[in-house]
Amino acid sequence: MDSAVLDRRTRMHEECVPPDLVDRLLALGHADLVRALALAEDGDWFCARAWARLLAGRGLLEEALAVLAPYVGTGWWTAAEEAARLLDAEGRGGEAIALVGPFARDGERLALRDLALLLARHGRGEEAYELLLPHIADWFLAEPLVEVGVGLGRGEEVAALLEARLSSGIPCAECGSRECGERYRKPFNAVHLLASVRERQGRTDEAVAVLRHHGSTPVNNRDPLAELLVRHGRIDELRAYAAGEDGDRDGDGPQAVRHLAEFLEARGDVAGAVEAYREHAAHDRWHAPSLLAELLARHGRGAEAIEVVRALDSADDCTLNLLCGLFATEGRAEEGLAHLDALKARRGKEEWELFRLRGPLLAACGRLDEAVREALAHPEGRSPYAVESLADLLAGAGRPEEAVALLEEDRLEHQRDLGALLVELGRAEEAVALLRTPRPAVPLPEPVGYSDCPPF
Repeated sequence: MDSAVLDRRTRMHEECVPPDLVDRLLALGHADLVRALALAEDGDWFCARAWARLLAGRGLLEEALAVLAPYVGTGWWTAAEEAARLLDAEGRGGEAIALVGPFARDGERLALRDLALLLARHGRGEEAYELLLPHIADWFLAEPLVEVGVGLGRGEEVAALLEARLSSGIPCAECGSRECGERYRKPFNAVHLLASVRERQGRTDEAVAVLRHHGSTPVNNRDPLAELLVRHGRIDELRAYAAGEDGDRDGDGPQAVRHLAEFLEARGDVAGAVEAYREHAAHDRWHAPSLLAELLARHGRGAEAIEVVRALDSADDCTLNLLCGLFATEGRAEEGLAHLDALKARRGKEEWELFRLRGPLLAACGRLDEAVREALAHPEGRSPYAVESLADLLAGAGRPEEAVALLEEDRLEHQRDLGALLVELGRAEEAVALLRTPRPAVPLPEPVGYSDCPPF
């Protein structure tokens, strides 16, 4: 076993059985195969992790740790992290701390975070605080610093450190200039962390004020201020924020509206959620209508959802994907095909991203063979992504053997998709052998000199 090889396989999901397929193997009764791969000389990490968790769940912690031991022995952090998690879950926090400690001392960032949280959970909060304090500029480590600091009653110290990083004129963390320092501050999430300190201290008004004053930057479509207002039941403020009535928003961001609609839907006020999206649609032509259509479809109003999306008159593949899915669900696949035909006639072309939407609609009309013929005849129909899309269509229509035959034309190119199908067809050993087969190395391109002409 080699830690670098294990790490590459795990990150790239290559030469191994991916985690979702490991779960499927176990669900289908292939526990012996998963166990054999977990104990293989060269290792198969996702199998080892799943098998160790299964053993630990049965109360066989020592056996679980024995499975992980060869992986941990390579000095690979990912394996040590899993072993420490199992130890801690069984009340053996001291051993978990001892296992994680060397990795943290060697500078492994993930280990440093885990070690601090372990120390805090096991009555050594001051050690955890001192461990994290020098890393206030690192957003990943500043998050547990807030948790640990507030838990120790040292929230004011953490808040002061964060406020200092939000002060005007602070030098840029990248170039040192004071002109762009506010834009490139470190940690980048200092505003959210300061608000978190205040909320954890029970000072919700101050947390809201922090986000209003410095700006509540959405991350991954989640708005911190909107989430804070929901958590504390301040729905009137959330309505005003979503409508842009309080001056915090310019009316073009969907996140606050989304939070409001999700809250209203969760408490059964579907009409209120619909109205929230409709009001915002005037300022947001893309997000709000799509979210509204999804909401309507969830509540049996698919016909209305179709009209909402169709009114966008968009050739965007995401919008069309939603619209065609609604047509199929509502039993109106022929209308979906007619919509695509009209769009193609207007644009004079149909790239694979849009053409692929025809397949499910044709299948819904009982014209699967036609869908296959048209797909293979498309200029991109033999590309890897098109072949896998067509195979998925065949498998979903109850013709997995044909899907396998299609993918078999280039087994290594389609390892992941083919392996999953083989498992479903009862050919698990063959699937595993395929998934663990290395793909031919792609030669690096010849080095070229610098150029000011494309391609650069």
